[in-house]
Amino acid sequence: MQRVLIIGDDRTVTGVRTSQHLQSYVVDVAEGDADALQRVRERAFDLVLTNPQSTIKEDLALINEMEVIRPGLKSIILAPEATPEDVIATLRARVFACFSSPINIEELAAMMAQALQATNWRDCIKVLSAEPHWIALRVNCQLLTADRLIRFMTELRSDLSDPDRSSLLTAFREILLNAMEHGAGFDPEKVIDVGAIRTQRAIVYHFRDPGPGFSRKQIPHAAINNPDEDPIAHIEVREELGLRPGGFGILLAQQLVDELFFNEPANEVLLIKHTS
Repeated sequence: MQRVLIIGDDRTVTGVRTSQHLQSYVVDVAEGDADALQRVRERAFDLVLTNPQSTIKEDLALINEMEVIRPGLKSIILAPEATPEDVIATLRARVFACFSSPINIEELAAMMAQALQATNWRDCIKVLSAEPHWIALRVNCQLLTADRLIRFMTELRSDLSDPDRSSLLTAFREILLNAMEHGAGFDPEKVIDVGAIRTQRAIVYHFRDPGPGFSRKQIPHAAINNPDEDPIAHIEVREELGLRPGGFGILLAQQLVDELFFNEPANEVLLIKHTS
């Protein structure tokens, strides 16, 4: 049976032990970093959850020590806060995910379950270049990678408050999944380039998928092509084609950001959210 090590007796975090997501796993709690290191020396763990009271810099140093003892150990970082520099550091260190306060326990538990089930995940998000105002990534095309990337992007934009942050990340997710599904066919051997840029007046996301692109005439199954008098016309088209329910992604993203642009072949997208 797989084992999880939680560091620190934080009431909020130890509450994940009662989550339905983790009922089939053994969860141990270490009093602190020294106790955690000792436990890792004595027993193999599949996932470690850092102390939510420690900084990301401290957590990364601890994880590095643990991985020397147990190569391949998966880690999820919890912290009081996460700066853009912190997010870049976690991406470079190839931790599984990062959460800063306030932490949604059910979301955390779901991510822990994904980590415990994951295989061949460590190289799925690659940092091509990174500065606090401009991060360039290359990610493989699978749902797990999308979920992990959205979590990192959520922390990167901790400077925004809800509902602006939630709306922006919803648009990000829709375009990311659209690129993975339609541009790469959810083929984990294919990759998408993703850029996250922060200017003084805007937040910009850039996506480039490996597909040939499309024209609007080629996607009558997408809501973006519905006539004004029939806003759900695409649903009938999707049923005729045997496609799953959906088709709202591009239209939804367009409504949640200030500007959305496709390049000529439509295999690159810019999302722009004005901040001033």
